[in-house]
Amino acid sequence: MIPPTPRNQNRSVIWAVYALLFLVVGLVFVQTIDYDFVNFDDAKHVRENPVVARGLTVPAIVAAFTQRQASNWVPLTWISFMVDYQLHGFRPGGYHLTNVLLHAAAAMLLFVVLWRMTGRLWPSALVAGLFAVHPLRVESVAWVTERKDVLSGLCFVLTLGAYVGYVRHRFSLLRYLAVMVCFGLGLMAKPMLVTLPFVLLLLDYWPLERMAVTGRENARGHGAGSGSRFSLLMRLVVEKLPLLVLVVLSCKLTVWSQAEALQSLECFPLWWRMCSAANAYVVYLGQLFCPVSLAVLYPRLDFDVPVGKVAGAVLLLVMVTAAVLLCRRRRPYLLIGWLWYLGMLVPVIGLVQLGSVASADRYTYLPQIGLAVALVWGTADLCRSWAHRRWLCGAASALVLAVLMGGAWRQTSFWRNGETLWAHAVLCTSENLVAHNNLGNALMESGRLDEAIAQYRKALQIDPRHAEMHYNLGNVLLARGELDAALAEYQEAVKLRPDHPFARTNMASVLARQGRFAEAAGHFQRAMEIRPDFPDVINNLAWLRATCPEAGLRSGAEAVTLAQRVNQLSGYGRPDYLDTLAAAYAEAGRLPEALETGHRALELARQQNQPALADALRARIALYQAGKPYHAPRPAPAVQPPKR
Repeated sequence: MIPPTPRNQNRSVIWAVYALLFLVVGLVFVQTIDYDFVNFDDAKHVRENPVVARGLTVPAIVAAFTQRQASNWVPLTWISFMVDYQLHGFRPGGYHLTNVLLHAAAAMLLFVVLWRMTGRLWPSALVAGLFAVHPLRVESVAWVTERKDVLSGLCFVLTLGAYVGYVRHRFSLLRYLAVMVCFGLGLMAKPMLVTLPFVLLLLDYWPLERMAVTGRENARGHGAGSGSRFSLLMRLVVEKLPLLVLVVLSCKLTVWSQAEALQSLECFPLWWRMCSAANAYVVYLGQLFCPVSLAVLYPRLDFDVPVGKVAGAVLLLVMVTAAVLLCRRRRPYLLIGWLWYLGMLVPVIGLVQLGSVASADRYTYLPQIGLAVALVWGTADLCRSWAHRRWLCGAASALVLAVLMGGAWRQTSFWRNGETLWAHAVLCTSENLVAHNNLGNALMESGRLDEAIAQYRKALQIDPRHAEMHYNLGNVLLARGELDAALAEYQEAVKLRPDHPFARTNMASVLARQGRFAEAAGHFQRAMEIRPDFPDVINNLAWLRATCPEAGLRSGAEAVTLAQRVNQLSGYGRPDYLDTLAAAYAEAGRLPEALETGHRALELARQQNQPALADALRARIALYQAGKPYHAPRPAPAVQPPKR
């Protein structure tokens, strides 16, 4: 894809740069190998992703291409997780290591691609170094879910390399297909790469200089020819049309997979989105030079937008754009770097609103390469006339990289687990509802219930109308045995969001514990109608129909049907679900089947080291042996799905 190394370059220097880039990435990010998954999408992308859990198999690969998972269509990313699962199971260290290696590979390839496009070794090495260890890269590397970034980043650089090879040689269909394949793989890792054809057009202007040639065909390769600059530009645009076809397909698949997360213009008007976009461009620009107070998630810009703040952001963007346009002939890299930055951020700058995220460090992973190119090449030109410039620039570069490495290492340390991650986010931001909520989730999982309640209450102070926060607070109150307080939170969650199946289920569980069985049955039934595919929801209703002390609410036949469905969904691998089926058989008078199923449940409970359930099963089996069903109610299990 890339021409051979020029003979006048010292190969040992090239290999030294490779080694240095690998080393600095390792020094910053190797700590992640000891880190856990975090409670921010890692569960649904990895541990609870049915495609990943199949391992690297043909059916799983087919499913990765034909199904959407976690509101995403990113088959290459899912396949990379399958490989990790095949090698490491669900041990997080292996997934972190893969992220680190992919990022290191992207940095090394970025260096060689820039060098072969420009012929400038040290500026190329410095840009790759800035890309490798800037603190803004931490989120993309240290977060397992963002495998999408590092994998698509590697494909992005491979596409640039393939394109350089295509441009620097006479036309070859195979070389062009190589560009398309690399680009297609990148889109299948993360659709943010849809702007890559635009980046290739920028590179045609500088450093490939395909737009500067007029008259006879460029002797170095194809793509240039006679005619006006406009006709030449049109030829280069037409050349990108096959890539644009891939862009259209990727956009359609993205809309299909993320339809539920797309926010309407009624929720977020166009004027607000434009204000948010202008603000985000300037914020990311500031974070490039001063990467402090970085957090995993930032609150959205308020609808009461400060006019002065937005006007200042727009003015700055206009001034920088005007300045680089004026310098485009003498310093074209300034224009290209700036447009690279502006253009690559378009899919995630806020004009299209997805989910609860307005801005994020990970969005800068590839766009800020353009800014790094502009800064490094601009600085190199300014220092061209200095005495001892190589020593001075080398020392300054080393100092900058050392400072960035220290900042990146510290930022990486916050990703150790969910608690450290969200505690840092709470400190770095204000009015961050999601950060308080997820910190509460992490504290609850570690058994620190009082601290979890405090975080949920802080989240509700920011937005008392948030159903999910009331639901989470209800869960922790239920864990503390405060049934009335938990019930009040679940009722508020259902009031705010009537189609919340888990709040309804847990509310019904509390009602059942309080002996309000008829109310509980109604809410269990409604929850099952909302989520007919969720086993825990169905299991609760099946248990109530089989064991309720109120005869009018029991139905053996219905309980059997529901319990069989639950076990089919779970593959007959859950002893508690089999326990429900046994109780249903007993209530329906099918005692031999109740005994057989009860013994199967008991054996599974022993194998899975669930002694309390095993003891309860022995008692119920004794009843079945005596020809009696089980009617003593047990507390219904509380549903604990992902809480984000």
